[in-house]
Amino acid sequence: MNACNELIVMTRDDAAEAVKRYPVAVLPLGATEQHGHHLPIGVDIFLAEALSRRVCEQTGAILLPSVPFGYSWVWRDIPGTVSLQQHHVEAVIKDVAHSVSRYGTKLLVIINGHDANNTSMKYAARELEDELDMKVVYLFYPNMSGIVEKYCDSELWHGMIHACEFETSLMLAVKPEYVQMGKAVREYPDKPNLYGKSTISLGDLSRSGVYGDATLATKEKGELMLRLFVEEMSQLVDEAYRETIGN
Repeated sequence: MNACNELIVMTRDDAAEAVKRYPVAVLPLGATEQHGHHLPIGVDIFLAEALSRRVCEQTGAILLPSVPFGYSWVWRDIPGTVSLQQHHVEAVIKDVAHSVSRYGTKLLVIINGHDANNTSMKYAARELEDELDMKVVYLFYPNMSGIVEKYCDSELWHGMIHACEFETSLMLAVKPEYVQMGKAVREYPDKPNLYGKSTISLGDLSRSGVYGDATLATKEKGELMLRLFVEEMSQLVDEAYRETIGN
C-alpha cells in the first residue's frame, strides 16, 4: 500500500515529482446539505474524502482537495445547505481538469459522494473528451445496489440513498464521532405520482430528512462496504490508467 499523496500539503517540487511518478489525480466531490437529525451536514464530503484517500493509498494517485459543494437544490430551504447550480458544478469539474492537465496529469478520477452531482460529472467528462488529451473517469459507489442488497438489512427508498442505513453505516466507519445514533429514525415517505415529473422534491416528502432505515446501521457494515468500494474503485483506476498509457 502506498502512502497517500495529498496535493494540499505538497510543495511545487513534491507535486512535480508526484505527477512524474504516477500522473493520476483523484478529486473528491461532495455536497453540503442535511442528512437527517443524526448525521452532519458534511456527510457527502466526508465519504467522498474517505473513499478518495483510500483509493490514493492503494494506487499511488494524487489526492486533490475536496469540492465541498454540489447540486443540492432539493434541500435549499433547510439551514446549513449550500447549493451550486448544476452547470456550475460541471464548470468546477472542467476547470479542475484543465488545471491538472497542464502539468502532465494523464488521468483525472472524480469520486463522488452525492447522487445529484452525477449528471454534472457525466456531461463534464463528455465535454472534456473533446477538449483535453487527458482521460476522465467518474465514480459513484460502483455496484452499490448489489452491495446494499447483500450487506444492508433494510431496503432503499426507490433505489435512492440518503441518511439511511447505507450512509449511516459508512459514516460510523469513517467519522463515528459525528454520528448521533440516538436520533436515527426509520422513514419511507410516500412517493407522489408527480415525483420526478415536476418540481416536487425530496425536501417536500420527508419529515426527518431520512429516506430508509438509519436505525439498522452499524460500523461493521460500513467498514465492510467501504473496503469493497475501495477495492473496486482502485481496480477501475488502474484499468483506466493502463488504457491511458497504452494509447
